[in-house]
Amino acid sequence: MAVDVLNTADGRAKTALARQHAATWFAARDAGTPLEIGTASPPMHPARPAAPELLSPRDVPRRKPGSEKGRIALLHAVAHIELNAVDLHWDIIARFSHVPFPLGYYDDWVRAGDEEAKHFNLVSDCLEALGSHYGALPAHAGMWRAAQDTAEDIMGRLAVVPMVLEARGLDVTPGMIEIFRKAGLDDAVEALQIIYGEEVGHVAYGSKWFHFLCGRDGIDPKPEFHRLVRHYFHSQLKPPFNEEKRAEAGIPPDFYWPLADETPVAKR
Repeated sequence: MAVDVLNTADGRAKTALARQHAATWFAARDAGTPLEIGTASPPMHPARPAAPELLSPRDVPRRKPGSEKGRIALLHAVAHIELNAVDLHWDIIARFSHVPFPLGYYDDWVRAGDEEAKHFNLVSDCLEALGSHYGALPAHAGMWRAAQDTAEDIMGRLAVVPMVLEARGLDVTPGMIEIFRKAGLDDAVEALQIIYGEEVGHVAYGSKWFHFLCGRDGIDPKPEFHRLVRHYFHSQLKPPFNEEKRAEAGIPPDFYWPLADETPVAKR
């Protein structure tokens, strides 16, 4: 089921399949007859539509969000992030099925994959309401790099994808919500508020299963997190951090501030 999602190129078709498979998984769980986990051979690169054109981060045009074109570009970037997140969450299911986990691990990542599919569709609807669509603009080509780099390391994947990349979403989403609120785009505000609320859970799943593996293997989680992020993440973390939401997701400040490109400001 996870590989089905990864091998589906069209964004709307991919997300429909993700939601269908998630419903099947949870129906079986509710019936007390969970599906067999099995094994799979996921592709190193998930199938993607012909558009958007994927560019190096430095070549993606920057647009000011104060204009309608800028707001469309911002929504397009969010849609691209959400589509990558769909693949990342189904990939963590398929790629690491050889690692012994309780069924709750699969519950969490199937739920996250389902929610990311919903997020992609919400943002795509907002784009279409503004006369655009996903694929109309170029996008960031580096989004899948973390998955490639951590393809052989489940702890590295948990550290870098949910606990760094998705945690970054908690930092920046409130500012995006304010941009669309000021523009009077209520549908975009509502979509981003849903994303913001549910992304806390996705970050929390990463922290939960990272700590689970550390506990099972007798590893101190904080220095191990620092080691893995320095190894796999190719830049320093950038403040400001949403310390409240990160704490809600199970990531305390002493996990991320030592990896930041500046020191924290002392609170009076």
